[in-house]
Amino acid sequence: MFRPLNYLPLILLATLASPALVCAGENLPQNVTFKNKPAFDALVSRSLSENWRELPIGQRVANFGYAMRGTKYEAYTLEIDDHIESPSANFSGQDCWTFFEIALGLARMIEVPRKIYAPQDLLNEIEWTRYRGGSCSGRYLERIHYLAEWWYDNEARGNILNMTARVGPTIPLTDRKIQEMTVLWKSYRYLWNDPSLLPQMAQIERREEQLPFNYIPKSKVGGVESKIQSGDIIGIVTNQTGGHCSHVGLAYKTEDGVCHFLHASRNYHKVTLDDRLSSYLANFKYHAGVIIARPLPRSSKVTDVSAYKKRLAELVK
Repeated sequence: MFRPLNYLPLILLATLASPALVCAGENLPQNVTFKNKPAFDALVSRSLSENWRELPIGQRVANFGYAMRGTKYEAYTLEIDDHIESPSANFSGQDCWTFFEIALGLARMIEVPRKIYAPQDLLNEIEWTRYRGGSCSGRYLERIHYLAEWWYDNEARGNILNMTARVGPTIPLTDRKIQEMTVLWKSYRYLWNDPSLLPQMAQIERREEQLPFNYIPKSKVGGVESKIQSGDIIGIVTNQTGGHCSHVGLAYKTEDGVCHFLHASRNYHKVTLDDRLSSYLANFKYHAGVIIARPLPRSSKVTDVSAYKKRLAELVK
């Protein structure tokens, strides 16, 4: 049986002292946290000239993701310092997580009209989605490291809607050993430089294991692709131990109605528009299926801690 009440204290650790969820700001200089501002400026300029702000948020996410095609794949782009955690964005190189979060952050950012958008505007949005409770004070363990928790925490704060059960038939994934961060800790810069974080990371992984987790098997995805929208966030569920998901990207529907997988690809060494989603899944034996999240507009944002706690408790029942 899942024990959600054991999970809640960890999720709420960074927020209980405050009456509202408020971004804490940057903790490192922008020459560390923000890479390739000219590419950011060009992308934002295009979005304004083409009036993307007037599009539904899902289409905005898809447009930004599609416009970043060709960006170099670079692993571990979240690991930017030895000790201090800070929101970051890299327009020169992205991994799967930073790609989808940058696309989502840009789509949320331009929803607020401004004459000029600065790196800080995007970093504020990144902070709001990347960190437990939406706030980063500089501690590595405030970052959400696993997609299942990201799904729950961001749905509780009104950033996404978990569409997995609404899109297709689901099956539960139980008894999954979550251990990537503690087993492969030498691959992560912060953990390598501070192994004292490992016991707490192990606690996070044990709580991750307790989360209810249902997914659409890959054999069923082809039959439900018509229900998926451009800009939906697609978590790729793995059949291997270590985590629930091994990859993440975006859905992108071309003019012919085909639902493609748009992602930062290690195989292609860049952000690419890949095969039809169901075909992409079939190409890899370790892919078990998908989970799906639909971005919500900023007007759905939940900033009251009490409301956040209540929503989170209901979601993880």
